Amino acid sequence: MNGLLKIVAGFLCMIGVAQAEITAPDALISTTVQEVLTIVKQDKDIQAGNQKKILELVDAKVLPHFDFTRMTQLAVGKHWRTATPEQKQALVTEFRNLLVRTYTKAFTVYRDQTVDVKPFKMAADAAEVTIKTTINKPGSPPIPVDYEMMKKADGWKAFDVTIEGVSMVTSYRGTFSSEIQEKGIDGLIKTLSNKNASAANVALRKTDAK
Repeated sequence: MNGLLKIVAGFLCMIGVAQAEITAPDALISTTVQEVLTIVKQDKDIQAGNQKKILELVDAKVLPHFDFTRMTQLAVGKHWRTATPEQKQALVTEFRNLLVRTYTKAFTVYRDQTVDVKPFKMAADAAEVTIKTTINKPGSPPIPVDYEMMKKADGWKAFDVTIEGVSMVTSYRGTFSSEIQEKGIDGLIKTLSNKNASAANVALRKTDAK
């Protein structure tokens, strides 16, 4: 019995350590942004628009910090409840690919920008927070970018990004709703799939042409 109690106590201690080591959301955003910008500054291929390297960078440094299931659920809105598990998975996959394309485009226009993370205070029991940042480009006004984040078992994850006051999730919600009303959920999945495939082919042709 004592041995069992020691094992249980050991597991509880491990869980406590794991929870204590979860990176604060503002620190997570700051560290991730700085790592990405450092890589972009040092990699001439990425600056030249090398799609393979950009995708590898996004996949390794950016995507792990997003909750794509929740993002998709919010973008699809009330229609999410009527979707089958298979449709939900397809929607998440295609929406994720759509957002990946958005981020890869951002890296191709990178020109010595810097990012500031605004001072932030968080309640000890906070489960959702907004991290405010600004993108600074020489000769241009700063661009405000806010990250809506939720605390998960494996750390803080972003579920929406607001750029200059425009929520990414909200901006897609209207389009998705119209598409579903006209063509159904499968119609939206097909539309997203076609757009992603077309964009991938364009990127491939550009890469082959270099």
